Amino acid sequence: MAVPKKKTSRSKRDMRRSHHALPTPNLTPCPHCDELTPSHQVCPKCGQYDGKQILEIAD
Repeated sequence: MAVPKKKTSRSKRDMRRSHHALPTPNLTPCPHCDELTPSHQVCPKCGQYDGKQILEIAD
């Protein structure tokens, strides 16, 4: 059975995990209300997507 010969140091372990962080989402301004929203999703503030009213938002 394969077993590590030496303990992996915290530095080596953390260097290996340096790419495991979640990427930041790409936020684009809504053309209707200029609120930052994720791309290709309905704006949670005004409820519009692709120039059409999708959700009715109570003000």
